[in-house]
Amino acid sequence: MSAKDRSLEAFLEMLAAERGAAANTLAAYGRDLGDYQAALGRAGKSALEARSEDIRSYLRGLRRFSAATGARRLSAIRQFHHFLYAEGLRGDDPAMALEGPRRGLRLPKVLSVEEVERLLAEAHAGVARIEDKAKHLHAARTACLLELLYATGLRVSELVALPKAAARRSDPLILVRGKGGRERLVPLSEPAKRAIAAYRALLEAGGADAGSWLFPAASASGHLSRQAFARDLKSVAAAAGISAARISPHVLRHAFASHLLQNGADLRVVQELLGHADISTTQIYTHVLDQRMKAMLRDLHPLNEK
Repeated sequence: MSAKDRSLEAFLEMLAAERGAAANTLAAYGRDLGDYQAALGRAGKSALEARSEDIRSYLRGLRRFSAATGARRLSAIRQFHHFLYAEGLRGDDPAMALEGPRRGLRLPKVLSVEEVERLLAEAHAGVARIEDKAKHLHAARTACLLELLYATGLRVSELVALPKAAARRSDPLILVRGKGGRERLVPLSEPAKRAIAAYRALLEAGGADAGSWLFPAASASGHLSRQAFARDLKSVAAAAGISAARISPHVLRHAFASHLLQNGADLRVVQELLGHADISTTQIYTHVLDQRMKAMLRDLHPLNEK
């Protein structure tokens, strides 16, 4: 197979081996760059021969798509050509100086601290008022999931697939296996520890702890599905007076990050806790830092008027 034919394959192999890219990530890069290579091929060129104007021409053809799609494709093309240059497969990088389409800033949906407190209070109230054993366990599981999610900022896929061994009673941290198989340690809050202990006691008392998952369920995976948890979350939110349109597991992950930053956490620490491989992903929260800096200047600068 020629170098021309293998350039994309080699790039994807690098993403898997050196960056630990997950299968879905590799598939997305493959689709985007496969489309780019096909467009070059129709012009009688390969990625090893493309010039900046060829890439610009390709990007102009993407105007029928959203700005987000164009920005994503350009990001993939930049990384691909940087790889080709770094590996010595070509002597220049034609994508280096290209500018992408401007994207409007999309701020994440975030609940206030007061709304999160209402949500957690309602979840625990549900546990207290339900007497039926099965429903009581279900409510305790939901309360445990909410406490864990707000305490750790886990992705919902990480949360529902926690193994039973990840949250032993005495451990101040939980071990999380994230995207691409990367592992990280995340600290647990005291409310989260108490919620886990209460839920596990009910689980073990009911004899439903035979599996290896912290949140077992009668599903193909053996653990609770993301969809089932999302439905339970919306039910609790409705009872707490929070619109279902404003709530999802990912919104609670955003609340975790935003509230940490509002209270002075370092962006790099939040990056580690969220499991972001690249700090640029965490920078969607820079609006929080901007607000914090303005408040610091207002309150702390000696020349500001009182």
